[in-house]
Amino acid sequence: MENEKVFAMKFAKVYSLLVNKAVRKGRTQEEVDALIHWLCGYDAEGIREQVRQDVDYKTFFDNAPAWNPDSRFITGKICGARIEEIKDPTMWKIRCLDKIIDELAKGKTLEKIMMRKKQSALP
Repeated sequence: MENEKVFAMKFAKVYSLLVNKAVRKGRTQEEVDALIHWLCGYDAEGIREQVRQDVDYKTFFDNAPAWNPDSRFITGKICGARIEEIKDPTMWKIRCLDKIIDELAKGKTLEKIMMRKKQSALP
């Protein structure tokens, strides 16, 4: 899918897909919100406000209140792309969120997902 099509998707739609994916795997909306907060800086009310404002996905990421510097330690493949090789900054952010929600759905704990910096520093 071309970047512009992904950027134009409504955050509310994507958010509902992310939550549904997590819930289907026995996780919670609160855990998804915690990961969004860790990655982007939006608290639960900030997420709801982005949904109410019907922002597109690009705007959601471009307006993130506090992007986590430890996100640079998010690596691996998502949607067939290696995260470390994504050049577009917004698409990179989108794929980082995809990756950590995938990890949550696959059973990783919030603590393990959010401990990226310490994990990468281990020998």
